[in-house]
Amino acid sequence: MEEKLSVCLLNDSFPPLIDGVANTVMNYAVNINKNHGRAAVAVPYYPGADDSGYDYKIIRYPSINTEKILNYRAGYPFMPKTVDEVKEENINIIHTHCPFASTFLARVLRGAIDAPVVFTYHTKFDVDIARAVNNKFLQEKVIHQMVKNIEACDEVWVVSEGAGENLKSLGYKGEYVVMRNGVDIPKGRVSDELIAEAEKGYDIPKNVPVFLFVGRMAWYKGLDTILEALEKLDEKGKDFRMVFIGGGLDIEEVKNYAKELGIDEKCIFTGPIHNRETIRAWYCRADLFLFPSVYDTNGLVVREAAACGLASLLIKGSCAAEGITDGETGFLCENNAESFSERLFEILKTPEIMKKTGQNAMDKIYISWEDSVAKASERYKTVLENYRAGKYKKDESFTEDWLRTEGELLDGINRARHYRKHIHEEIKDYGKEMYHGSVRAAESFKNRSIRLKNKTKEKKDEMKKAILEKLDRYL
Repeated sequence: MEEKLSVCLLNDSFPPLIDGVANTVMNYAVNINKNHGRAAVAVPYYPGADDSGYDYKIIRYPSINTEKILNYRAGYPFMPKTVDEVKEENINIIHTHCPFASTFLARVLRGAIDAPVVFTYHTKFDVDIARAVNNKFLQEKVIHQMVKNIEACDEVWVVSEGAGENLKSLGYKGEYVVMRNGVDIPKGRVSDELIAEAEKGYDIPKNVPVFLFVGRMAWYKGLDTILEALEKLDEKGKDFRMVFIGGGLDIEEVKNYAKELGIDEKCIFTGPIHNRETIRAWYCRADLFLFPSVYDTNGLVVREAAACGLASLLIKGSCAAEGITDGETGFLCENNAESFSERLFEILKTPEIMKKTGQNAMDKIYISWEDSVAKASERYKTVLENYRAGKYKKDESFTEDWLRTEGELLDGINRARHYRKHIHEEIKDYGKEMYHGSVRAAESFKNRSIRLKNKTKEKKDEMKKAILEKLDRYL
């Protein structure tokens, strides 16, 4: 009988804090539970989080507030209770999605439950670290420790070839497996009514091309390239509407720059939209998706657009452009506003090609979460086999020894606690049994006394009756 998968997914972000990686973890958990086994998710505690609506176990462990620096809370992974809760789920695969607290916890759990650790590299963390840490020396130290943490995992997955190359550029020396993420938008278009509802209240004339961007409103997403390219399009007398969906720290600067370039009246900023059907409606309403990001390692929004038959204009050589054939499943250009604008102008000359390319994207590059997690689950089985056969190189570093020992120690503490609880329960049960035995003995003695007393009374009554009968005969 084939062993059933029981996967513990770990990440530093999770609702109520939503980002791309948190979304990935949720989709892994849903699809593992639905089709491949059981999933549990271990994430840092977040004040006000409501974990009641999930079909899988959520394990919260202690955290500290680091949101001003990191945009999320940092977890403290060295608690016996956390290890105990994970162990109760009978986990045989540990899958971490963040190279910091989550991966430290994964390594501790490996020491406690003897299960392999898989790590997925989602993000160009050198960019995130550079934004969070100003000192170059400290940046290098943090990156070095991050890479060591990743190398200590049994198997490393990346979401694209570009993500793998970025990881290598940071000093990672191991091998990796490309495991692409899926999208949670189903293939196909929504109704015209839903599209009309989405664009209601916005100035979007008929027969004017509509461009779309969905994502974090941050400059590193290439938003300056979009705006500067659109300025050039505007100068050529081409009308358009540019819809930006998302929020972020740079949104006000982006709005101001659009105004400075004189195209603000043609730009629509919706803010964040959490309703997935409304986002689908915008994908279906737009004529072209603009995504000049060279930061993203995967660009799931490109696949989301493809699900709705919407083609994308991307930067040649970027991770988001992986798997895209220029002019067939998308459009490519160089990483500058001039090239972006020229390609836009060229594409707009042939709207029928734009639609055909969108249909090709739907047919050829779309991948669902169901298919993505199915592939990952097959690889989990290989990971288990390799781990049990001793094929993964064991990390002999001091840190690994310490974390394994920490895991074993935390597990030992839990076992001691459970044993003590068991002993206390046994003593309690024995005491109850002794008490109930004493009560039963007392009741038995009482009953015997009552029976003896009744018997004695009966004898006395019989003797009294016999004496009276004799007296009656002689008197």
